[in-house]
Amino acid sequence: MKRSPKITWDQLRVAGIILVAVVIVALAAIQLGKAANLFASRYELVVYMSSANGLREGGSVTLAGQLVGTVKKIEFLPVDYDTTRNLRVTASVDRRLREQIRGNSEARLRTMGLLGDKVLDISPGTPRFPVLEPGDTLRMVASLDYDAVLVKAASAVDDVVGLTVDLRKITGGLAQGQGTMGQLLTNRRMYDELTAAMVRANGLFASFQNPNGTFGRMLNDPLLYNRMTGAVASLDSVLVAVNSSQGTMGRLLRDTTLYTNLVGISQGADSLMTMLSNKDGFVGQLLTDQTLYDQLNKLTADLSAVLADVRRDPRRYTKGAICVLNCK
Repeated sequence: MKRSPKITWDQLRVAGIILVAVVIVALAAIQLGKAANLFASRYELVVYMSSANGLREGGSVTLAGQLVGTVKKIEFLPVDYDTTRNLRVTASVDRRLREQIRGNSEARLRTMGLLGDKVLDISPGTPRFPVLEPGDTLRMVASLDYDAVLVKAASAVDDVVGLTVDLRKITGGLAQGQGTMGQLLTNRRMYDELTAAMVRANGLFASFQNPNGTFGRMLNDPLLYNRMTGAVASLDSVLVAVNSSQGTMGRLLRDTTLYTNLVGISQGADSLMTMLSNKDGFVGQLLTDQTLYDQLNKLTADLSAVLADVRRDPRRYTKGAICVLNCK
């Protein structure tokens, strides 16, 4: 049986749907290519890194936060002593933005969102520096290490958890009436005693404010203040007189004559003490020689006996003297 050469309406409708779908796909591809700069003319720049954690080939390259290209290649370099150049990253950048990337532009790794993919972000340069040519090297700068931040955040979370546990223990103890604060919160007797103490304190303060009391008069009566002011003025006058160079105290404080005389007296006393302490001198012999002491003691005793005998019989000692006077 032969098919009809005529195209049915259903076939046309299917063909139309397929054509519309192809057009939509083509338009979407074109728009996606424009958004990702897939059809733009590009040139390559090089960045040397120590680590490219999270960055992958095909990843995004941004300029001041705007998408301008992709990461074309990530290569390992030969092992050497320069640990800042472990990787060679080739970035493919839109050629139309070449004027923006200059000698002072810097590259750094950034994160799209808090936990998103890593992108290679380039900062715009200034007119003072030349435009980078294809194959030139961008300077890499350190960026924020989110892994280290997360580690510190985890440590901070542990501290917060520990603090929460401690606070729970403290509040539990307070609720159970443990300690002074717990007693204040739960013990009615302590509350009443504290209230009574506050009442007594208020009464004491009220007595202080009584104008007829001692403290009230000290606070309100200016007489004590005036007397204290006068006493301070008198003391100031005394200090002025003491500081005067013409007065006795001033001369004692400033004149060196008295000091010189005292030094001379001290030296004379020192010499006298030296002479007294000399064992070869008379005073030294008196102080140290026992024989001389005994002789002086005996002489004193004999003189005392003679004087006592003279008092008893003075004629015995004056007879010859009277005769001699009368004979003349």
